[in-house]
Amino acid sequence: MATRIYVTQPLAEPGFSRIKALGDVRSFPKTAQIAPKQDVIEGVRDAEVLCCLLQDSIDAEVLDAAKNLRLIVTGAINPMNLDMARASARGIAVTGIPNLVAETTADLEWSLLMSVARRIVESDNELRRGVFPGSQSVHFAGAQVYGRTLGTIGFGAIAQGIARRAHGFGMKVLYSKPHRLDEATEREFGVEYRSFDDLLRESDYVCLNATYTPQTHHLISARELGLMKESAFLVNASRGPMVDEAALVEALKAQKIRGAALDVFEYEPKVAPELLQMENVVLTPHLGSATLEMRQAISAVMADNLEAFLAGKELPNLINGAQLSR
Repeated sequence: MATRIYVTQPLAEPGFSRIKALGDVRSFPKTAQIAPKQDVIEGVRDAEVLCCLLQDSIDAEVLDAAKNLRLIVTGAINPMNLDMARASARGIAVTGIPNLVAETTADLEWSLLMSVARRIVESDNELRRGVFPGSQSVHFAGAQVYGRTLGTIGFGAIAQGIARRAHGFGMKVLYSKPHRLDEATEREFGVEYRSFDDLLRESDYVCLNATYTPQTHHLISARELGLMKESAFLVNASRGPMVDEAALVEALKAQKIRGAALDVFEYEPKVAPELLQMENVVLTPHLGSATLEMRQAISAVMADNLEAFLAGKELPNLINGAQLSR
């Protein structure tokens, strides 16, 4: 009997065709919508393999419905909405992907920064309505980027990419993280260390690049927003819950900061209605790694993981190996 496989959303080709060749594949049909939880529950009832993406909620209710599940193939580096403990207790292997997405995500983060600073989305919308104030009007005057100060909270691969891009714009780059880099690494990347609070005070652009953990939940809230310059912008292409969205809305309404650019949201796919109405906010629907080339690379890794599992080989990107071996 063919292996029963449920896929929460059609994947990029040719990886998806490779997966479909490995068994009896059913899939939620839409790419413009996260699969509703009830659809996933129905889809996994008889499935032996679940292929899912970062934002799919694979919680205890979903896992308990999947009585025959042996493998979860995710397209994530660190699955944020998957009950790993429950899966491991059931003996279900979980695979992910290596960190392929750093430069692609840095591209998106930099695009967000430029878009909110130069009011790209706002002026595009107005142009389509017939507004054309002229090349030297102050009507759409934005914020300077070249020569300003960028602060990154966290300094992993994505932040390193942001630092390289910022240097191309003559920016001073600050970073903050729990453990300071050594001097040689600071020189290599051309960055200066600041305490968390000092980074917020000094930066014209604050970019969130930390890892989401219980300790970084609401890392940016009312206190932190109050430390930022009134002329500063917050950019978040990391994880939504690191920002207290209600506090951000209030800070923007009170003009405590100049604007924000967000690819991620605290309760995504829901977005605070007030943010949708603000012209000084740029919003994208979690597009960090959304290039065709990267989607193809991710689906290829997912296919590799599934092929290895069905061939009885060692899983190349096993996430919960330590828990399974207990």
